Amino acid sequence: MRDYEEVTSFLGQWGPFQRLMYILLSLSSIPNGYVGMAMVFLADIPPHHCRLPFLNSSYGGPGYNLSLPTQEVKGEVILSRCSRYTERGALDAESIQSTERCLDGFVFSKERYVSTIVTEWNLVCEDAWKAPFSVTVFFFGVLTGSFLSGIISDRYGRKFIFFATMAVQTIFSVIQAASNSWEMFSVLYFIVGMGQIANYCAAFILGSELLNKSCRISFATLGVSLSYAFGYVCLPLFAYFIRDWRRLLLALSVPGFLYIPMWWFIPESPRWLLSQGRVEEAEAIISAAAKKNGITPPDVIFKRDDTAELMQKDCDGGQNTYTWLDLLRTSNIRNTTLVNLIMWISVGLTYYGLSLNTSNMEGDPYLNCLIAAGSEVLGYSCIFLAASYLPRRVTLPFCLIVCGVVLLIIKFVPEDLNTLTTTLAMVGKTCITGAYGFLYLYCTELFPTVVRNMGLGVTSMASRFGSTIAPYVAYMGTYDKVLPYLLMSGISIITGILSITLPETKDDELPELISQVKPLHCFCQKQRPVKRKSQEENIQVGIGLENSHG
Repeated sequence: MRDYEEVTSFLGQWGPFQRLMYILLSLSSIPNGYVGMAMVFLADIPPHHCRLPFLNSSYGGPGYNLSLPTQEVKGEVILSRCSRYTERGALDAESIQSTERCLDGFVFSKERYVSTIVTEWNLVCEDAWKAPFSVTVFFFGVLTGSFLSGIISDRYGRKFIFFATMAVQTIFSVIQAASNSWEMFSVLYFIVGMGQIANYCAAFILGSELLNKSCRISFATLGVSLSYAFGYVCLPLFAYFIRDWRRLLLALSVPGFLYIPMWWFIPESPRWLLSQGRVEEAEAIISAAAKKNGITPPDVIFKRDDTAELMQKDCDGGQNTYTWLDLLRTSNIRNTTLVNLIMWISVGLTYYGLSLNTSNMEGDPYLNCLIAAGSEVLGYSCIFLAASYLPRRVTLPFCLIVCGVVLLIIKFVPEDLNTLTTTLAMVGKTCITGAYGFLYLYCTELFPTVVRNMGLGVTSMASRFGSTIAPYVAYMGTYDKVLPYLLMSGISIITGILSITLPETKDDELPELISQVKPLHCFCQKQRPVKRKSQEENIQVGIGLENSHG
């Protein structure tokens, strides 16, 4: 039987068609890079204090310093953010008077922002939980989108879900900019989260199925990832020049409409069309791709026997035979699944915790965010090189442990050395970004073919649970800037040590069956080299797979 790669090998490896698909699908990930992180500026909390009706002045105006109690925040004595004196009037230094909460709203500093959702709906003091909860709602949308996108994509096609989710993300972001309440903003943000992750996954899958094996790894580790990072880089540039949250959100949404013409350039996945029995459409797309590459396609691309076998392979690839429970069937795959679940949750928490915590760092928040985004470019680039040359059991623990150690060092940095603190935080951000990208590759190699999609889907969904907690980890930084780093440091170090137990997979054949999953290893245990199978053994494994699905 000839597989899809062999049937379409006449297209070549890196022709104009492959280059166009690589570029367009990579560029589609740019908006995904700033949609999720926009809350760093949309929900930032400016300095504020109680509004006093008898003092009609701006933030910090005359009279407030004598009419409000004081509090100490991060070693600095400031006017109380959430309380005022019960009685009206100025008091002398020796007076003692009871206080009450702010009954007439708040006055916010406009030194940095014209408005944020915090100033729009007074999301401070008793309602301070609402700002980070908005981000949590977004990540619940991401979690839902992760679950639904694969099901919809398998039923209605890769191209449909790709453009549909791009439209959802763009249109609902525009509507979100017109929100008249925090509740409306959060509901729309949930829908935007669904579209954001579904669009990213659809681009990833469509590119993997349209591109050949030689450029597929580069597309997954560099193309999509670096475009996502570039979108993240654009965020602080937009936010620096647009200080009103509604205009900023609208400016971030409009670029999504620029992707409409891509509909006429990006085709449906021929692999998916074959799985649906739409052979003529698949052949038409492949023939058009061949002509773009200057190649004359054969008159008949898929022979009748090949078509039947390709469709049978797609239908019997394991989805109808295996379930999620098979990820716990044997001790080896159960241990691998559980370790991966822990790693994905902790990496998701640390990655988004560091990303959202940039607003709490000392110094200019726009510069901090720009540096954080730049660290992603460095992280993805380094992990691509590490994955090419270093063992898997070295790369992942190194990234996680180094991230944890540098974040721990922040505890011992003097408060006046803000530049050093920022540098250490960005080193940790680079390491955790690399680890996040590396997990996709490592999980693909750890899980066997028959449950690989399910294994990667379940474990990557677990990271969304970590990301839903991340906003509150970052929120801790408004009261103690070191506490988030200590929490994320401990999680990263423990996870890094745990990752050492995973087996080595570099240059090994991918496991086909659940029985071929490797066991976990003790820290001091030396792993035996894996022998390469002979061609005859591979044929027998293939026969075993066909029988198991028959």
